[in-house]
Amino acid sequence: MTAMLDELKTRARLSLNAARREEADSAGVRLRHCLNQVARDVGFAHWEHARAVLGGLATREDDMGTFWHAPRTGILLNLWLARYEEARAALEADPRAYLLPYRRQFMVVQADFIQELGVDANHPAWAETNHDLVAAYGGSPWLTLAGQRLRAPRTSFVSS
Repeated sequence: MTAMLDELKTRARLSLNAARREEADSAGVRLRHCLNQVARDVGFAHWEHARAVLGGLATREDDMGTFWHAPRTGILLNLWLARYEEARAALEADPRAYLLPYRRQFMVVQADFIQELGVDANHPAWAETNHDLVAAYGGSPWLTLAGQRLRAPRTSFVSS
């Protein structure tokens, strides 16, 4: 889990260094501002939110951010459910589906959605999660898939 947080910290430091090089009046730019920005860039409200979710400290009831969503997925048909039990039942009804967290809700999606996230829908870690990233949260397979998501192209996180 620390690898993902370290990646975000590195991005924040690079952003801070770039701001200092580019702006004569960068004295007001602090690392904490850059940490908050890189967290927002990947679907979290702020750094502490990213730290909690990517650090494995969140619970099923917590806001998981929009990390597992991509702007171009809006045209795809997916199930959005408020309760995990309903989402789990929908996943069990479709063995090709994937269950993902979205804020305090759940999405049941297909492989094309996963590909839009920049994640390999055929990666062996999916079998280990039983295609359920909510139940697998914080475990080794979840970390593998979340690492893929974090390394996905920036365009998979923000609208162009």
